[in-house]
Amino acid sequence: MTALRDITRRVTIITAALIVGLTASYAPSQAAEDEARTTVTDHPGAPGTVRQRFEELTGRPVGDLDRVLAVDTGGRALTDDQLTALMAGERVDGVTVVGTMPGGRDILGTTMADLADGAYDGRGDGTTATSLLFASSTPDGREWCLTMCVASGKSIWECLLSRRSTDEILTLDLAGDTTVGGTKAAFEKVNGVAADGPYRVDTVVGDAEPSAEEIEMLLDGRDVDTLRRVATVDAPDPGWALADIAEKSGVPYVKKMKLHIFTLGLPVLGKIVVVCVSHNNGKTWRCEAHRWGGF
Repeated sequence: MTALRDITRRVTIITAALIVGLTASYAPSQAAEDEARTTVTDHPGAPGTVRQRFEELTGRPVGDLDRVLAVDTGGRALTDDQLTALMAGERVDGVTVVGTMPGGRDILGTTMADLADGAYDGRGDGTTATSLLFASSTPDGREWCLTMCVASGKSIWECLLSRRSTDEILTLDLAGDTTVGGTKAAFEKVNGVAADGPYRVDTVVGDAEPSAEEIEMLLDGRDVDTLRRVATVDAPDPGWALADIAEKSGVPYVKKMKLHIFTLGLPVLGKIVVVCVSHNNGKTWRCEAHRWGGF
């Protein structure tokens, strides 16, 4: 399981790479230590060629492809606010998200033109994007990589790789009177990108604060002897305070450790869960984010 820093790193990469890819000229320059650049002429297997070149240039794996996003900017440069709105699924004047495609090894064998129409279907016709975004992660989960490819002419694509480590873990400490909406806003501020939801909140009780391993087991859908899920509420009220969620979810007052699991959505990355554990009888809460694998 990844914690908040993992999610923050991925969103930071996506935001930074989109800004570079959509607003810069991609003129040859000295790449930063965690970046690399290459140019490819479109052909069957072009995405795989880009991946291979980056691995040769950096001497490190790019990782498994998670998702591909095709974007048409109409030749416009975008501001940070516009990019945030775009990734949050909102409309941006003059900009079109042509399509979002799930990752997989098969995509590496197709053409850029095929993906630029927003659908991996082998045709490459219809509306086309001016930029392609490839999000990937290394198998051990220690790095997230993003490749931004911008069309330059009919069949030339100029690509930038950006990677970040996920070694560090960041948590948020919130007061018990922080609302559901305030909790979401705090994570949005740290991530620098808008989130959808929360779609639901699960309340769990236990006799003591769970270990990291027990939380992982819970999120994996496995039974944990020391923890018990007592309530689930879809679309919780943004005005509910963290300290009051259990009661408002219909759980009788219990003087035990309480844990809330919020399910949210991040653009491109998909669903995440924010796990908040009570301290000092609910006066403070420590929250982390994890990748969502289903309960």
